Order: sequence, then C-alpha cells, then structure tokens
Amino acid sequence: MIKLLVFDVDGTLSDGKVFFSQSGEEIKGFDIKDGLAISVWNRQMQRASAIISGRESSIVQKRASELGIEHIFMGAKDKGQVLKDLLKTLNLKEKEVACIGDDLNDLPLFRICSFAYMPKNGAKELKKYAYKILKSCGGNGAVREMIEDVLKHNGDKKLEKYFL
Repeated sequence: MIKLLVFDVDGTLSDGKVFFSQSGEEIKGFDIKDGLAISVWNRQMQRASAIISGRESSIVQKRASELGIEHIFMGAKDKGQVLKDLLKTLNLKEKEVACIGDDLNDLPLFRICSFAYMPKNGAKELKKYAYKILKSCGGNGAVREMIEDVLKHNGDKKLEKYFL
C-alpha cells in the first residue's frame, strides 16, 4: 500500500514556468484539480505527502500549507538522500512511496520510489525509469492523475466518493 506521496514542483505541480513581477516576486500557477486531490489525500484520507524541490520558493511554502502538505524540503541538492531520510523518519519502505518528477534532477527519486510517475511532457531521458508516464502534462492535472492511479492501486475509494 502506498502511504506517502512525494512531489517535485516545477514541471509537476506547476507547468514549469516561473514568472517574476516588477518587484522581483516569484509567480507560479498551480492546477486546482491537482490541489483538490492532494487535499483529499492529506486531510480526508489522513495520509502523508511531501514536496522535495531543488528550488527555494515562498509561494510553494504557501501552496503546501493550503493543501496540508507537512513535509517540505526546498533547495534540495540530492533529492534521493532527502527522500531516504524522510522514509527513515516516517518508518516507511520504498514500496510504500509514490513520487512524481519531470526532469533529470528527479532521477534519484525515481531510483528509490517503487511507483515513480512522470507527466507526459517530462524529459525523455527519464521515461525509462518511470513506473508510469501520465497522459496529463505537469501543472495541468498530472498530479491528480497520479493520485487517482495510486488510489486504484491501493484499492481505495475514488476521489468522487469523498464528495457524495
């Protein structure tokens, strides 16, 4: 059973584009459908999730807080080591974690996660390491698609059942 979801940010939770305002403030777009699925996973199902990102971003911290993501690691130089440490802290096995990433810096995650997902528009070099290549692009429903697949794998209710 998958008990932990791990998200990269740029290219998965967002479309990978980063904008800066005139004052230098970072701006990103996040898919609302992805957010709803993450919120159900965290709050209604009371499962764990984490963000492991190579970049620092206050907007990511804010979004994570909105969605109930408890474990946030930004500026990660070695995403694999961060995940290994988190698994140890949470007393989880590699087969109990699913991750999503889109580029080569996510390869260390893919080598650890038994269920490594990538958006349709992820780096072609990563495809051979992916458990599943999603039909959706990053920032456009890929995380929602991943979570629905994880729920199916776990034998859990579909997302819609939490609203009926």
